[in-house]
Amino acid sequence: MSTSPFQSPDIITFGESMGLLTARDTRGLEYAATLDKTFGGAESNLAIGVARLGHTSGWFGRLGNDPIGNMILKAIRGEGVDVSRAKLSDHEPTGLMIRENASGKASVHYYRKLSAASAMTPDDLDPEYIAGAKILHVTGITAAISESGLSTVEAAIHIAKQAGVKVSFDPNLRLKLWSAEKARPVLLRLAEQADYFLPGLDEMKLLYNEESDEKVLERLAAMDAVCIVKGGPDLTYVLADGTLTEVPYFKADQVLDTVGAGDGFCAGFLAGLLKGYTPQEATRLGNLNGSMVIQAVGDWEALPTWAQVEAKLNNVAHVER
Repeated sequence: MSTSPFQSPDIITFGESMGLLTARDTRGLEYAATLDKTFGGAESNLAIGVARLGHTSGWFGRLGNDPIGNMILKAIRGEGVDVSRAKLSDHEPTGLMIRENASGKASVHYYRKLSAASAMTPDDLDPEYIAGAKILHVTGITAAISESGLSTVEAAIHIAKQAGVKVSFDPNLRLKLWSAEKARPVLLRLAEQADYFLPGLDEMKLLYNEESDEKVLERLAAMDAVCIVKGGPDLTYVLADGTLTEVPYFKADQVLDTVGAGDGFCAGFLAGLLKGYTPQEATRLGNLNGSMVIQAVGDWEALPTWAQVEAKLNNVAHVER
């Protein structure tokens, strides 16, 4: 446990960040001659997004003490995110994902079994660090990667609730990690403990085993949490205080890469809450942030700064030179 007089960031999150290799050409990974190297992870994406929007954020997790792990840690730190609680392991490697777009069909291949992040345990948590935050953000991905990962999520939520820290939860259902049947009881149990629940509409159809949009929204309305449901027909649903509000999307001029849009949305929403916005206003900021992310390539590289968001909101023209 930390005893130093350290000021915790506004938002704290944790999970697995992996090296990301992307095949450049459309013949697919098998025949690609070159791979672009970067990294990705829902939680570190969010932490970077929050920092770019002008608020303090912290990310921690376990990475391998290897070239990829060191690259990830330095890059996240370089984005202004506090990584003081992250750990490098000499015993397990950093996870890896390889992305390809073969004949117009995008696929991701994961190499994360027995990764450093999957070895995370509740002992990796600093209770004082979490208790000093305003919001703890967790995802279902960390719960899916291992039993100890799930235990760590549950322990972090318990620490936050005891300290009066708000809990934000994105289920981030990944069917390559576990089946909907296995994920269902776990993710719904975690959702019940959240103050802000940020699912996608399609995710909830799988988790509720329900095809009707209306019935999904009815069940979510019965929850105590503020529910922000992404993926409606050109809009995001906000369920707060027994009221359903529809917040329209921002039109994107071009769509180059949809990966990271959800993390961009969540970063915008949580940053909006920190700015004192209502859930509806924060959702509008989340929608704008997500729409800006998909107009460039990369998991986190396209996350906008607050100056860029303000320029978009104020419709400021770009001066080339």
